[in-house]
Amino acid sequence: MPAADRSARLGPPPLRRELGLRDLVLFNIAAVVGIRWLAAAARAGPASLSLWLLAAAFFFVPSALAVARLSARFPEQGGLYVWTRRSFGDWHGFLCGWCYWLSNLFYIPNLLLAGLGMAAYTLGERGQALSENRSLLIAGSLLLLWLAALTHLIGLRVGKWTENLGALGTYAAGLLLVGAGAAAWMLGAAATRLDSLWPRWDWGAVNFWSQIAFAFGGLELGAVMGAEIRRPARTVPRAAWISGAAIAAFYLCGTLALLALVPAPDLSILTGLAQGAAAASRLLDLPWLGPLLGALIAAGIAGQLGAWIAGSARVPFAIGMDRYLPRAFARLHPRWGTPYLALLTQAAACTLFLGAMQWGENLRAGYQLLVDMTVITYFIPFAYLFLAARREGLRAAGPAGLVVTLLAIAVSLAPPAETQSPWLFEAKLLGGCALLVGAARMVFSRAKQA
Repeated sequence: MPAADRSARLGPPPLRRELGLRDLVLFNIAAVVGIRWLAAAARAGPASLSLWLLAAAFFFVPSALAVARLSARFPEQGGLYVWTRRSFGDWHGFLCGWCYWLSNLFYIPNLLLAGLGMAAYTLGERGQALSENRSLLIAGSLLLLWLAALTHLIGLRVGKWTENLGALGTYAAGLLLVGAGAAAWMLGAAATRLDSLWPRWDWGAVNFWSQIAFAFGGLELGAVMGAEIRRPARTVPRAAWISGAAIAAFYLCGTLALLALVPAPDLSILTGLAQGAAAASRLLDLPWLGPLLGALIAAGIAGQLGAWIAGSARVPFAIGMDRYLPRAFARLHPRWGTPYLALLTQAAACTLFLGAMQWGENLRAGYQLLVDMTVITYFIPFAYLFLAARREGLRAAGPAGLVVTLLAIAVSLAPPAETQSPWLFEAKLLGGCALLVGAARMVFSRAKQA
């Protein structure tokens, strides 16, 4: 049965349009900006500024163009899933949505652990001890996870404030660093000279560039909630461009600020923000700056979590509307009008994966295998995004974004240098991807026959 007929039988969902332009701009900032990327980029030295600009030109701008064009063309609930289904058919739409949702189930637990650990590091020696307490980090992660899920269970009218405040917290943390970095430049105390802005292209630079290009990923997330956005055909494109400019400025200025505060070779990817805060505290004689930065980072992580919890849950909801996933995913809460079963299922799965990271070596190894399995499948939705954009007339932006996506896939296929058995790594990676795609085909075929 065609997907349109399936949706008609179920009836249109009584979703509430709670998101305006301001909300969606802040939602995009919360979803996309990962403050942890500042330390990773600054560690690469002044050349990272050029890498940011190239990533913006060849991936971020094409993403914004694709989201703007496709959301104006297909503004309904489902975003990437709907765009792919309308462009390439039901199976491709299902595969795109399946890969996007599953990859986010593994992304969310890692986001929580990395974010809380990074926030703890800004508190000094005591915070470093807290960041190494895995049980405490997982307990804090579970608390944030379920708070985000329950606030969105009540509805976007309440849940959106997690993203709004988180975006403001993240941006405030960035402005704090930028202010301290500007002071270092003005006082002639900059820690890094900007004498080599063009990268030396080798395998390491290509690998790193493809990673930071995907630091710009996330603009597509807000469009998934098209039926909950006021005037989505107009609001989504405007929000993409406004938030896009703010996000690009954040990454460039934040990286430059860290370079001013800490010498690039001394920066740690894990503790770089704490190093920057400590340097700023010494420079400006502000001992409270580190704890304040930690609090703002924690608020930003909560906002980013809320955005991915809310947006990701709408994907199985939209697929459930078409009955390619169990119809329960498309049920709305009788009081709050939210896809509560999709939200609860997602939170329960993330809880399971967080537990697997703590309870025993076998479970941790199994979880890591699942993460490896989703490395490639994470990029499949972006390939569909740019192919659909090319079909809708973006003749330059679509291919540019697709080339970056394919490059990221190629880089992901290369085993890390510390891998003891490259062939085993490749077997797990490719075999796992084949398993996930095979499972998707089985679920799709059974639904098609029902």
